[in-house]
Amino acid sequence: TIHKAATNQKDIPFSVFKTTGIGRMDLLTKVNAGASLSEAETAEFSKVKIRFESICQTAYDKDVRLFVDAEDSWIQDIIDNMTYEAMERFNKEKAIIFNTIQCYRTGRIAHIQDKINSMTCYLGFKLVRGAYMEKERARAIEMQYESPINPDKASTDAEYDGALELCVKHIDRVSICAGTHNEDSSALLMSLMQEAQVDPQSEQFYFAQLLGMSDHISYNVSHAHYHVAKYVPFGPVKEVLPYLLRRADENTSVAGQTGRELSLIMKELDR
Repeated sequence: TIHKAATNQKDIPFSVFKTTGIGRMDLLTKVNAGASLSEAETAEFSKVKIRFESICQTAYDKDVRLFVDAEDSWIQDIIDNMTYEAMERFNKEKAIIFNTIQCYRTGRIAHIQDKINSMTCYLGFKLVRGAYMEKERARAIEMQYESPINPDKASTDAEYDGALELCVKHIDRVSICAGTHNEDSSALLMSLMQEAQVDPQSEQFYFAQLLGMSDHISYNVSHAHYHVAKYVPFGPVKEVLPYLLRRADENTSVAGQTGRELSLIMKELDR
């Protein structure tokens, strides 16, 4: 996908991968927990790191911005560590490597602030609300630890919008992609950019929605001359379908959003 994006960066502005696509979940869980690894597991994890570095190196060589997807909280620290190491190595001139920040998790604004304070490179963040809420809460209850998920939607919205504000405040070093199906957050980022006198065509700022969802946001933000990307997950049906069903379920849970999208589609068909 990086090689393909390099041939047409106008239409394919980013590539993306999941670390669990190049390393076993069980192995990443052990590494994240600081558990002792066998000799075979140590060698296996060395291969995961080589794969990770190779993908990031290719993105740098081809000048293609790369999202490292966020995953379950119990493997996220090790993914963060590898991603920030790659940022320090490859983001010397601009943001090439982007970490994905799930704002339904607690403490994400503080996490971003910490990286702004402690890192010396350009920073790239893809801001999302999150994808695994039910699974995260169920695991926390089962294993009797404090849930890493914000208690309600209002606090998640506050975390997301606060992260947007923090990133725009540091436009000297930070680039962001706002991956959101939320109209208010999209409008907020446009407003923040206007207040900061940022050119809508600045390569530091992108909006993103899933292909087939929230087109009314994508097309209107694009019509206002901001950069918009449609996120296209692909792979085996058995892997992709549960992912898309979760996204659809999230949209349905937002009061009125699915009905509003349907009415807008019907209105457009009539037009």
